[in-house]
Amino acid sequence: MNEVMIKIKNVSKKFGDLWAIKDLNLDIHKSEIFVFLGPNGAGKTTTLKLLTGLLKPTVGKIEIAGYNIQTHPVDAKKLLAYIPDEPYLYEKLTGREFLNFVSALYGIPKSQTEDRIQEFVEYFEMNSYIDDLIQGYSHGMKQRLVFSAAFIHDPQVIVIDEPLVGLDPASARKVKQLLKTKSQQGLTVCVSTHTLSFAEEIATRIGIIDKGLLLAVGNLKELKTKSGIEGRLEEVFLKITREQNA
Repeated sequence: MNEVMIKIKNVSKKFGDLWAIKDLNLDIHKSEIFVFLGPNGAGKTTTLKLLTGLLKPTVGKIEIAGYNIQTHPVDAKKLLAYIPDEPYLYEKLTGREFLNFVSALYGIPKSQTEDRIQEFVEYFEMNSYIDDLIQGYSHGMKQRLVFSAAFIHDPQVIVIDEPLVGLDPASARKVKQLLKTKSQQGLTVCVSTHTLSFAEEIATRIGIIDKGLLLAVGNLKELKTKSGIEGRLEEVFLKITREQNA
């Protein structure tokens, strides 16, 4: 079995009287593309924030490549990249200045930075605006910049909340291809999305989550077997979540 890159052990998270996540146990392995699916309020974004150390578990622990995200946050975050559903960018910088800034944060030598930046500028076709102020970017342009920034330090684990929001079909295809290629090279990907077609197309495994509970985990074939449905992922997803609500 491949190396475990994300280990979630007995994790629960409570906000006031609400348990947003309940007794979550999950191992995600090197080179996996793991996709969390669930309705609004299911606990997907909370889970991702726990993985990145932005939230602290009420109970349990999370390890990134063997490092506890709470007790060894610097070691863990050196290996990690996170793309939230609404990324924050410094609007008064140009795209190139922002990528240089992120590179410096991760201690990438200046001799390597320019080549890495240009690689992503070419890949995401940002040449025409990379030296413009970010405040003039469309949402899709910002998303391409954010993906470039996330990959600039060559992370071992990437956590993404709704990766295709605001992307045109061509950019969405580039993102999916980038995730596939990088996973084949050893990157571990953990994604939360509502887009079932995205999960069908690129997920190694899928976790269906609702009301803070992980209801089912497996590849598409395994989830079909569990649900007793041979149809599309949408039908499988609805059957599993309906049974939980019933």
